[in-house]
Amino acid sequence: MDVQRCGSSIVVTAAGELDDGAGEVFQRALDYVTMDERDLLVDLHAVAAMDVDGLLHLLHLHRRAERMRLRVVVTGWQPQPQQCMANVAGIPGPRAATGERYALAGFRRLLEEKAQRAQDHSDFVNDWQPHV
Repeated sequence: MDVQRCGSSIVVTAAGELDDGAGEVFQRALDYVTMDERDLLVDLHAVAAMDVDGLLHLLHLHRRAERMRLRVVVTGWQPQPQQCMANVAGIPGPRAATGERYALAGFRRLLEEKAQRAQDHSDFVNDWQPHV
């Protein structure tokens, strides 16, 4: 991931897989925001894959940026990340237009709730060890 300032914008360019490792970089992306920045652009053109952890980190970044009064634009949604969002949201079928829906606050809240439940369930299943 790369974080740059360009005029009044912060540009986060992600590449590869958006997973649990994205959290630290996303966290640092907004650490030095000043009153001069107005926009956050997240470029996902080079993100080939995303899992629930990566989706949660992206949603947390978005929420944090909005609390800082930044306008957030996420662009370049690739097929697998869109399908990941569709699966989390419970939208059946391929080619769900989740990239466009991501801009809606209600859809992001729905995604965050469902993604958090999926992560909690996964953590529970992975931590559960049958006693023999």
